[in-house]
Amino acid sequence: MRALLVVNPAATTTSARTRDVLIHALASEMKLEAVSTEYRGHARDLGRQAADSDDIDLVVALGGDGTVNEVVNGLLHNGPDIDKLPKLAVVPGGSTNVFARALGLPNDAVEATGAILDALAGRTERTVGLGLAAGTPGTEDESVPDRWFTFCAGLGFDAGVIGRVEQQRERGKRSTHALYVRQVMRQFLDEPHRRQGVITLEVPGQEPVTDLALSIICNTAPWTYLGNRPIYASPKASFDTALDVLGLQRLSTAAVTRYATQLLTSSPEKGPRGKHAVSLHDLTDFTLHSKAPLPFQMDGDHLGLRTSVTFTGVRRALRVIV
Repeated sequence: MRALLVVNPAATTTSARTRDVLIHALASEMKLEAVSTEYRGHARDLGRQAADSDDIDLVVALGGDGTVNEVVNGLLHNGPDIDKLPKLAVVPGGSTNVFARALGLPNDAVEATGAILDALAGRTERTVGLGLAAGTPGTEDESVPDRWFTFCAGLGFDAGVIGRVEQQRERGKRSTHALYVRQVMRQFLDEPHRRQGVITLEVPGQEPVTDLALSIICNTAPWTYLGNRPIYASPKASFDTALDVLGLQRLSTAAVTRYATQLLTSSPEKGPRGKHAVSLHDLTDFTLHSKAPLPFQMDGDHLGLRTSVTFTGVRRALRVIV
Protein backbone atom coordinates (compact mmCIF):
# COMPACT_ATOMS: atom_id res chain seq x y z
CA MET A 1 0.00 0.00 0.00
CA ARG A 2 1.23 3.48 -0.85
CA ALA A 3 0.11 6.25 1.47
CA LEU A 4 0.43 10.02 1.76
CA LEU A 5 0.72 11.43 5.27
CA VAL A 6 -0.39 15.07 5.48
CA VAL A 7 1.10 16.60 8.62
CA ASN A 8 0.04 19.90 10.15
CA PRO A 9 3.22 20.95 12.03
CA ALA A 10 1.18 23.49 14.01
CA ALA A 11 -1.23 20.84 15.33
CA THR A 12 -2.17 21.84 18.87
CA THR A 13 -1.48 18.62 20.76
CA THR A 14 1.23 16.91 18.70
CA SER A 15 4.93 17.51 19.29
CA ALA A 16 7.69 17.03 16.71
CA ARG A 17 8.89 13.95 18.59
CA THR A 18 5.41 12.42 18.52
CA ARG A 19 5.17 13.10 14.79
CA ASP A 20 8.46 11.30 14.21
CA VAL A 21 7.23 8.27 16.16
CA LEU A 22 3.99 8.19 14.17
CA ILE A 23 5.78 8.51 10.83
CA HIS A 24 8.10 5.66 11.78
CA ALA A 25 5.18 3.45 12.86
CA LEU A 26 3.21 4.08 9.67
CA ALA A 27 6.26 3.73 7.41
CA SER A 28 6.96 0.29 8.88
CA GLU A 29 3.66 -0.97 7.46
CA MET A 30 3.38 0.83 4.11
CA LYS A 31 5.21 2.88 1.51
CA LEU A 32 4.79 6.30 3.06
CA GLU A 33 5.39 9.83 1.86
CA ALA A 34 5.07 12.45 4.60
CA VAL A 35 4.49 16.11 3.73
CA SER A 36 4.16 18.96 6.23
CA THR A 37 1.72 21.72 5.36
CA GLU A 38 3.23 25.14 4.77
CA TYR A 39 0.24 27.41 4.19
CA ARG A 40 -3.53 27.61 4.61
CA GLY A 41 -5.07 25.36 1.97
CA HIS A 42 -1.93 23.24 1.51
CA ALA A 43 -3.65 20.13 2.92
CA ARG A 44 -6.43 20.63 0.38
CA ASP A 45 -3.89 20.86 -2.43
CA LEU A 46 -2.20 17.66 -1.25
CA GLY A 47 -5.54 15.87 -1.04
CA ARG A 48 -6.33 16.97 -4.57
CA GLN A 49 -3.01 15.67 -5.86
CA ALA A 50 -3.68 12.33 -4.17
CA ALA A 51 -7.13 12.13 -5.74
CA ASP A 52 -5.68 12.80 -9.19
CA SER A 53 -2.84 10.30 -8.83
CA ASP A 54 -3.03 6.67 -9.91
CA ASP A 55 -0.91 5.11 -7.20
CA ILE A 56 -1.95 6.53 -3.80
CA ASP A 57 -4.24 4.16 -1.89
CA LEU A 58 -4.53 6.01 1.41
CA VAL A 59 -4.28 9.59 2.69
CA VAL A 60 -3.56 9.99 6.40
CA ALA A 61 -4.36 13.37 7.94
CA LEU A 62 -2.38 14.23 11.08
CA GLY A 63 -3.86 17.37 12.59
CA GLY A 64 -7.08 18.88 13.84
CA ASP A 65 -10.51 19.12 12.25
CA GLY A 66 -9.38 21.96 9.99
CA THR A 67 -6.63 19.82 8.48
CA VAL A 68 -9.08 16.94 7.96
CA ASN A 69 -11.56 19.29 6.28
CA GLU A 70 -8.93 20.54 3.85
CA VAL A 71 -7.80 17.00 2.97
CA VAL A 72 -11.40 15.89 2.39
CA ASN A 73 -12.11 18.88 0.14
CA GLY A 74 -9.01 18.04 -1.86
CA LEU A 75 -9.93 14.39 -2.20
CA LEU A 76 -13.48 15.24 -3.29
CA HIS A 77 -12.65 18.16 -5.60
CA ASN A 78 -14.30 16.28 -8.46
CA GLY A 79 -17.02 14.76 -6.29
CA PRO A 80 -17.34 11.43 -4.45
CA ASP A 81 -16.18 8.19 -6.04
CA ILE A 82 -15.70 5.60 -3.31
CA ASP A 83 -14.44 2.95 -5.73
CA LYS A 84 -11.61 5.07 -7.17
CA LEU A 85 -10.61 7.69 -4.61
CA PRO A 86 -7.95 6.97 -1.95
CA LYS A 87 -9.23 6.03 1.47
CA LEU A 88 -8.86 8.42 4.41
CA ALA A 89 -7.35 7.82 7.83
CA VAL A 90 -7.28 10.42 10.60
CA VAL A 91 -4.74 10.83 13.40
CA PRO A 92 -6.07 13.43 15.87
CA GLY A 93 -3.67 16.28 16.59
CA GLY A 94 -5.95 19.25 17.27
CA SER A 95 -7.62 20.60 20.37
CA THR A 96 -11.03 18.96 19.89
CA ASN A 97 -10.81 16.39 17.04
CA VAL A 98 -14.56 15.96 16.62
CA PHE A 99 -14.42 13.96 13.38
CA ALA A 100 -11.86 11.44 14.64
CA ARG A 101 -13.65 10.95 17.96
CA ALA A 102 -17.03 10.61 16.26
CA LEU A 103 -15.50 7.77 14.24
CA GLY A 104 -14.64 6.06 17.52
CA LEU A 105 -10.88 6.69 17.37
CA PRO A 106 -8.91 7.41 20.56
CA ASN A 107 -8.25 11.11 21.18
CA ASP A 108 -4.52 10.42 21.39
CA ALA A 109 -2.29 10.44 18.34
CA VAL A 110 -0.21 7.40 19.29
CA GLU A 111 -3.22 5.30 20.30
CA ALA A 112 -5.13 6.37 17.19
CA THR A 113 -2.19 5.35 15.01
CA GLY A 114 -2.24 1.92 16.62
CA ALA A 115 -5.98 1.66 15.96
CA ILE A 116 -5.47 2.63 12.31
CA LEU A 117 -2.72 0.05 11.85
CA ASP A 118 -4.98 -2.61 13.41
CA ALA A 119 -7.79 -1.56 11.07
CA LEU A 120 -5.49 -1.79 8.04
CA ALA A 121 -4.31 -5.22 9.12
CA GLY A 122 -7.90 -6.35 9.59
CA ARG A 123 -9.07 -4.56 6.42
CA THR A 124 -11.82 -2.75 8.32
CA GLU A 125 -13.28 0.49 7.05
CA ARG A 126 -16.57 2.34 6.85
CA THR A 127 -18.19 4.56 4.26
CA VAL A 128 -19.38 7.89 5.66
CA GLY A 129 -21.76 10.55 4.42
CA LEU A 130 -20.69 14.18 4.22
CA GLY A 131 -22.29 17.59 3.95
CA LEU A 132 -21.85 19.98 1.04
CA ALA A 133 -22.47 23.73 1.31
CA ALA A 134 -22.80 26.04 -1.68
CA GLY A 135 -23.81 29.58 -2.50
CA THR A 136 -27.52 29.74 -3.32
CA PRO A 137 -28.34 30.43 -6.99
CA GLY A 138 -29.96 33.82 -7.53
CA THR A 139 -28.45 35.36 -4.39
CA GLU A 140 -25.40 37.54 -3.79
CA ASP A 141 -23.59 34.43 -2.50
CA GLU A 142 -24.19 32.27 -5.58
CA SER A 143 -20.54 32.52 -6.66
CA VAL A 144 -19.22 31.13 -3.36
CA PRO A 145 -17.42 27.84 -4.15
CA ASP A 146 -18.87 24.55 -2.94
CA ARG A 147 -17.23 23.14 0.16
CA TRP A 148 -17.54 19.80 1.97
CA PHE A 149 -17.80 19.41 5.73
CA THR A 150 -17.31 16.31 7.82
CA PHE A 151 -19.25 16.91 11.03
CA CYS A 152 -20.92 20.32 11.31
CA ALA A 153 -21.65 23.74 9.89
CA GLY A 154 -23.36 26.78 11.36
CA LEU A 155 -24.82 30.11 10.28
CA GLY A 156 -25.13 32.76 12.97
CA PHE A 157 -24.32 32.54 16.67
CA ASP A 158 -21.95 29.54 16.84
CA ALA A 159 -20.02 30.75 13.80
CA GLY A 160 -19.63 34.13 15.51
CA VAL A 161 -18.10 32.37 18.52
CA ILE A 162 -15.63 30.52 16.29
CA GLY A 163 -14.70 33.78 14.59
CA ARG A 164 -13.95 35.34 17.97
CA VAL A 165 -11.83 32.35 19.00
CA GLU A 166 -9.81 32.59 15.78
CA GLN A 167 -9.18 36.27 16.44
CA GLN A 168 -7.88 35.44 19.92
CA ARG A 169 -5.63 32.70 18.53
CA GLU A 170 -4.17 35.15 16.02
CA ARG A 171 -3.26 37.31 19.01
CA GLY A 172 -1.34 34.44 20.56
CA LYS A 173 -4.00 32.91 22.82
CA ARG A 174 -4.02 29.11 23.17
CA SER A 175 -7.08 27.22 21.95
CA THR A 176 -8.60 26.01 25.20
CA HIS A 177 -12.12 25.19 26.27
CA ALA A 178 -12.01 28.13 28.68
CA LEU A 179 -11.28 30.41 25.72
CA TYR A 180 -14.36 29.08 23.91
CA VAL A 181 -16.58 29.62 26.96
CA ARG A 182 -15.41 33.24 27.29
CA GLN A 183 -16.12 33.91 23.62
CA VAL A 184 -19.59 32.36 23.92
CA MET A 185 -20.42 34.90 26.63
CA ARG A 186 -19.02 37.80 24.59
CA GLN A 187 -20.90 36.71 21.49
CA PHE A 188 -24.10 36.47 23.50
CA LEU A 189 -23.71 39.98 24.92
CA ASP A 190 -22.95 41.45 21.48
CA GLU A 191 -25.38 39.36 19.41
CA PRO A 192 -27.66 41.85 17.56
CA HIS A 193 -30.29 39.28 16.49
CA ARG A 194 -30.79 37.23 19.64
CA ARG A 195 -34.28 38.56 20.38
CA GLN A 196 -35.53 38.50 16.80
CA GLY A 197 -33.93 35.91 14.53
CA VAL A 198 -33.22 36.73 10.88
CA ILE A 199 -32.69 33.21 9.46
CA THR A 200 -35.25 31.30 7.40
CA LEU A 201 -34.92 27.56 6.82
CA GLU A 202 -36.38 26.32 3.54
CA VAL A 203 -36.86 22.59 2.93
CA PRO A 204 -38.41 21.45 -0.38
CA GLY A 205 -42.03 20.41 0.13
CA GLN A 206 -42.28 21.92 3.64
CA GLU A 207 -43.39 25.23 5.11
CA PRO A 208 -40.44 27.58 5.75
CA VAL A 209 -39.23 27.94 9.33
CA THR A 210 -38.69 31.63 10.02
CA ASP A 211 -37.08 33.90 12.62
CA LEU A 212 -34.25 31.56 13.62
CA ALA A 213 -31.57 33.21 15.72
CA LEU A 214 -29.26 30.20 15.57
CA SER A 215 -28.81 27.35 13.10
CA ILE A 216 -26.53 24.34 13.51
CA ILE A 217 -26.16 21.67 10.84
CA CYS A 218 -24.88 18.29 12.00
CA ASN A 219 -23.52 15.42 9.95
CA THR A 220 -22.89 13.25 13.00
CA ALA A 221 -23.32 13.14 16.75
CA PRO A 222 -21.95 14.47 18.99
CA TRP A 223 -21.82 18.02 17.67
CA THR A 224 -18.68 18.87 19.66
CA TYR A 225 -16.88 18.15 22.92
CA LEU A 226 -16.32 20.23 26.03
CA GLY A 227 -13.20 18.53 27.34
CA ASN A 228 -14.18 14.88 27.45
CA ARG A 229 -17.90 15.63 27.58
CA PRO A 230 -19.74 15.04 24.30
CA ILE A 231 -22.31 17.71 23.38
CA TYR A 232 -25.31 16.61 21.32
CA ALA A 233 -27.08 19.32 19.32
CA SER A 234 -28.78 16.74 17.06
CA PRO A 235 -28.60 13.32 18.75
CA LYS A 236 -30.02 11.45 15.73
CA ALA A 237 -27.38 12.77 13.33
CA SER A 238 -25.21 10.04 11.82
CA PHE A 239 -22.55 9.40 9.18
CA ASP A 240 -25.06 6.91 7.74
CA THR A 241 -27.83 9.44 7.10
CA ALA A 242 -28.05 12.89 5.49
CA LEU A 243 -27.99 16.13 7.55
CA ASP A 244 -29.74 17.23 10.74
CA VAL A 245 -30.61 20.81 11.67
CA LEU A 246 -31.08 22.46 15.04
CA GLY A 247 -32.64 25.91 14.95
CA LEU A 248 -33.40 28.19 17.91
CA GLN A 249 -35.82 31.07 17.51
CA ARG A 250 -34.98 32.91 20.68
CA LEU A 251 -31.71 33.68 22.46
CA SER A 252 -32.94 35.66 25.44
CA THR A 253 -31.04 35.27 28.70
CA ALA A 254 -33.59 32.78 30.00
CA ALA A 255 -33.65 30.82 26.74
CA VAL A 256 -29.86 30.66 26.46
CA THR A 257 -29.60 29.49 30.07
CA ARG A 258 -32.15 26.74 29.37
CA TYR A 259 -30.57 25.62 26.10
CA ALA A 260 -27.05 25.72 27.53
CA THR A 261 -28.17 23.47 30.38
CA GLN A 262 -29.83 21.10 27.91
CA LEU A 263 -26.67 20.95 25.80
CA LEU A 264 -24.44 20.29 28.81
CA THR A 265 -26.73 17.47 29.91
CA SER A 266 -27.44 16.19 26.40
CA SER A 267 -27.08 12.53 25.48
CA PRO A 268 -27.50 10.25 22.44
CA GLU A 269 -31.18 10.11 23.36
CA LYS A 270 -31.87 13.74 24.29
CA GLY A 271 -30.84 17.11 22.87
CA PRO A 272 -32.11 20.72 23.05
CA ARG A 273 -35.90 20.99 23.03
CA GLY A 274 -38.67 23.46 23.73
CA LYS A 275 -41.27 25.73 22.16
CA HIS A 276 -38.67 27.75 20.24
CA ALA A 277 -36.38 24.85 19.26
CA VAL A 278 -36.65 23.29 15.81
CA SER A 279 -35.05 19.89 15.10
CA LEU A 280 -35.11 18.25 11.68
CA HIS A 281 -33.54 14.89 10.81
CA ASP A 282 -32.02 13.32 7.69
CA LEU A 283 -32.37 16.21 5.23
CA THR A 284 -30.79 15.80 1.81
CA ASP A 285 -31.47 19.33 0.52
CA PHE A 286 -32.29 22.63 2.24
CA THR A 287 -31.35 26.31 2.26
CA LEU A 288 -30.72 28.88 4.97
CA HIS A 289 -31.49 32.51 4.09
CA SER A 290 -30.69 35.48 6.32
CA LYS A 291 -32.03 39.03 6.24
CA ALA A 292 -28.58 40.25 7.28
CA PRO A 293 -25.04 38.94 6.63
CA LEU A 294 -24.13 36.42 9.35
CA PRO A 295 -20.95 34.55 10.29
CA PHE A 296 -20.64 31.12 8.70
CA GLN A 297 -18.50 28.19 9.82
CA MET A 298 -17.76 24.66 8.66
CA ASP A 299 -15.96 22.05 10.77
CA GLY A 300 -14.90 24.77 13.19
CA ASP A 301 -13.40 27.04 10.52
CA HIS A 302 -14.80 30.58 10.23
CA LEU A 303 -15.50 31.36 6.56
CA GLY A 304 -16.73 34.94 6.72
CA LEU A 305 -20.24 36.35 6.31
CA ARG A 306 -23.08 34.80 4.30
CA THR A 307 -26.70 35.69 3.57
CA SER A 308 -27.72 32.41 1.93
CA VAL A 309 -26.30 28.88 1.96
CA THR A 310 -27.67 25.77 0.25
CA PHE A 311 -26.85 22.42 1.84
CA THR A 312 -26.79 18.89 0.46
CA GLY A 313 -26.42 15.72 2.49
CA VAL A 314 -24.46 13.14 0.49
CA ARG A 315 -24.56 9.56 1.71
CA ARG A 316 -21.63 7.20 1.06
CA ALA A 317 -19.23 9.96 0.08
CA LEU A 318 -15.88 8.70 1.42
CA ARG A 319 -14.21 5.54 2.70
CA VAL A 320 -12.50 5.88 6.09
CA ILE A 321 -10.13 3.47 7.81
CA VAL A 322 -11.46 2.81 11.30
